[in-house]
Amino acid sequence: MIAANGFSEGPSQPLGRFLLEHGARRVATITHPLTADGPGEHHLHIVENGTERTTVRRLPNRPPLTYAFDPAVPVRPPRADVWFGFNCVSTAQGLVHRSLRRVDRVIHWNVDFVPDRFGSSVLTGVYDRLDELCCTRADGRVELSEAARLGRIDRYGLTGKVPVEVIPMGAWVSEAPQADVGRLGDRRIVFLGSLVERMGIDSLIDAVGLLRASGTPVVLEIIGRGDLLDRLQRRVIEENLSDVVVFRGFVTNFDDVLAILANASLAIAPYDVDPNSFSHFADPGKLKAYLSVGLPILLTDVPPNASELEREAGAEIIRPSPEHLAERIEAILGDADRWTQRHCAAQAYAKKFDWADLLAERLARFGIVTAGE
Repeated sequence: MIAANGFSEGPSQPLGRFLLEHGARRVATITHPLTADGPGEHHLHIVENGTERTTVRRLPNRPPLTYAFDPAVPVRPPRADVWFGFNCVSTAQGLVHRSLRRVDRVIHWNVDFVPDRFGSSVLTGVYDRLDELCCTRADGRVELSEAARLGRIDRYGLTGKVPVEVIPMGAWVSEAPQADVGRLGDRRIVFLGSLVERMGIDSLIDAVGLLRASGTPVVLEIIGRGDLLDRLQRRVIEENLSDVVVFRGFVTNFDDVLAILANASLAIAPYDVDPNSFSHFADPGKLKAYLSVGLPILLTDVPPNASELEREAGAEIIRPSPEHLAERIEAILGDADRWTQRHCAAQAYAKKFDWADLLAERLARFGIVTAGE
């Protein structure tokens, strides 16, 4: 059983595929709404002996308050040998069913770590207590990064009683389409992610405007949705940038996302430099998506692996300024030889994060699959 929030590609989807490909007779996935701008749908998708069936239930969607509905959908999920909860609410549901002897083992799989998730509020206190309970009562715990592992230990004073594995974001690297130096002339750059304040989208649009004003325009494709979408779209229209900024919205099929990325020549991750952002503890999935298609990356020094990406994966850390971002975009797109070096470095680095290898190695340590299986 896999229980998670959000319908975009994350660890839960590759996990389900991996388990099916490695002999699981049945994989059931519960998917709950994550954000207010998405549909208020709860899905139960079951793949068993080669057949698939999905049950959809619609409920009010006002997160975070409506997260309280999640454990009740469905009220009686199928029995499971292993329950993977991808947040503390989903893991707590698994712990309840373990106590009812409907689940044998529970793995608490954390996809982020956010100090003071809901600010200085009672809700944060409730979340922390539930998350701590899951960390101490589960049969195993997964963290997305070493920074997140250490952050939880520090916040909750955790001991080493529950086995912990760091499983970073990966990609199906061998299946991803690849960017090509022949497309440099298109001067196409891309951003993938939620359109929220911490992502630095305004700075990126500023940079595109500067490049256009200087006579060296690029085309920016933005994949994703979020609270800022309407405002950003209005801004692009008001500043007459509609011909160089394209909003793709939320793209359901991740293969289509990869195809868009592979048609670009440069990927951007201009995170706002906010010390309270959970991106400091995360391993953003979009960075692995960028790397899987061989895209050079420009990013601010926010994710915990930023320096490693610059050192090993052809990425470049930039200052959080539109002027510097515009300068580096122009420089990279104008140097085919250097672009090719960065492209090859991205491809080589990405191979270390193929889902097939990552999951086989780490799940074997939990005894969920056999080593080398």
